[in-house]
Amino acid sequence: MIVSIKNEHLVVDFSTKGAELQRIMGTDSEVNYMWSGDAKFWGKFSPVLFPIVGAFKENTYFYQGNQYYLSRHGFARDMEFSYEKLNTTEIAFKLGYNEETLKNYPFEFELVIKYRLQGASLQCTYQVSNPSSKLLLFSIGGHPAFAAPLHHQGVYTDYYLQFDNDDELTFHHIVDNLVLDQTTTLKLEDKILPLTHELFYEDALVFKNLKSKHIRLLNTKNYNGLDFHFEGFPYFGIWAAKDADFVCLEPWCGIADAMDHNQQLEDKEGIERLESGQSWERSWEICCF
Repeated sequence: MIVSIKNEHLVVDFSTKGAELQRIMGTDSEVNYMWSGDAKFWGKFSPVLFPIVGAFKENTYFYQGNQYYLSRHGFARDMEFSYEKLNTTEIAFKLGYNEETLKNYPFEFELVIKYRLQGASLQCTYQVSNPSSKLLLFSIGGHPAFAAPLHHQGVYTDYYLQFDNDDELTFHHIVDNLVLDQTTTLKLEDKILPLTHELFYEDALVFKNLKSKHIRLLNTKNYNGLDFHFEGFPYFGIWAAKDADFVCLEPWCGIADAMDHNQQLEDKEGIERLESGQSWERSWEICCF
């Protein structure tokens, strides 16, 4: 089911399946800042990555002596969320554990995803709570795909990413959905990364030491653009499907397994630990112009 929030600047649509952000439309410009979801390339818009980010080695992990299976990016993106419209500009989606989730993820959890409009900005907040008497281990991340070009304004190579605090980008390579130690460093001129389809032919660019907390999607023609702001996410991914006209800006609390990982969940890089009765929160924000 599709539900919406709006204000005088933006209309925003979500699917209750996966609590997925699907459209950000300017009320005056009629620019949709999100990817179209063309299944020929990639049929999603902004999946929520939970309770893992990326893939486990062989889609398998071990916890307290038991073996479990989870597919890449976890199950939340494929589950139906309940929701509550708090007002015309704010909505909260909720997902909890059940018998099915416990089969391959033996943790009780409550996940709330809140979206809030303020002016020409949309804020997304992840809230994870541990209702059990045991430790909760999880990862979570965003995967929003932004159109490039925006509203048929120009072509893909007119667009670029501008970083607020990086003069070079060192990214880890991905092979078979796992993270390698191998890295490549891209030197940036004026903190700018030009977009080309070839940039993503080998999969996502995965960052462990990104300094920037703002990334702007801009273009050389003075068309529309956006500012993506994120805090408290130690990992970041930038990705597009092969030859598709979008770019994903992905803030992560968690990361895919390394090739040589021992598959023990408690030893997983970037895993979040939440004690009984505790809550955890992170947010990212999009400002459209």
